[in-house]
Amino acid sequence: MKDSHSTKAILYAFVANLGIAAAKSGAAVWTGSGSLLAEAIHSFADCGNQVLLLVGMRRSEKEATRKHPMGFGRESYIWSMMVAIILFSIYEGWSRYTNPHEVENGGIALFILLIAIGLETFSLKGALAAMAAEKGERSLWQWFLETHSSELMVVTGEDIAALAGLVIALVMLGLTMITGNTAYDAAGSMLIGLLLVVVAGVVGREVHSLLIGEAVEEVQDNVEQYLNNQSCVRRVLNLWAINHGNAVMLTIKAELSPNMIVSEAVQQINRMEQEIKQNHSRVRWIFFEIDDAD
Repeated sequence: MKDSHSTKAILYAFVANLGIAAAKSGAAVWTGSGSLLAEAIHSFADCGNQVLLLVGMRRSEKEATRKHPMGFGRESYIWSMMVAIILFSIYEGWSRYTNPHEVENGGIALFILLIAIGLETFSLKGALAAMAAEKGERSLWQWFLETHSSELMVVTGEDIAALAGLVIALVMLGLTMITGNTAYDAAGSMLIGLLLVVVAGVVGREVHSLLIGEAVEEVQDNVEQYLNNQSCVRRVLNLWAINHGNAVMLTIKAELSPNMIVSEAVQQINRMEQEIKQNHSRVRWIFFEIDDAD
């Protein structure tokens, strides 16, 4: 279900951004607006990112192999924010600031930006709807910091950045038309580039955390509490719950009652593993080790 929602959100964003990119490109060539050019580059970059997200999601569904026994779930964490294109938008803005060009047909550019804002709002609503069930009562920022859904994280981050960038472009182009000073348009281009760099950095930090193996603290705490309430468990020595794509790998080292025979210990471990998986649908693998010291 989550994959279906994520795919729908990505497709919404791709269709919206492709239409926006085409419109912005034509308007940027026609009007000579640096802000519109930066926005067009941003939209084409977003389209490329969404293709990469879809590829990553499909590859993450591949069956496990001997070389990759836990499957390819972490493929969904692979993403790209097109840093070179982002940096180019800053350069383009600086170039237009130092070598200003008159903005022509500004009314058409403003009209295109208003249409783009409407399409980008539609895309963002799709991403917010897709994350609603997973987000629950958490704030958007808290969900962003805790989610394992890297594809939804990237799409939502891109949509928010795109909408903010469009508003910047609209304001700066409007100021250029009112004052006749092209420095506003150039400054808008650089602000959009800076915005994208900030969003890329924030999203990149969270994806990096998932790639190197991020703990699922809620599952970890709940399972530890569950084990401590079991009469057969003397103490929990160590416990990890690690994100692996849409699944979770759980490793447990615990000391069991010393008077248990091996067959009884096996039965109790199997029972606990089954109950843990019933209570936590994302837990796919459980490695349970009996020990008396960590």
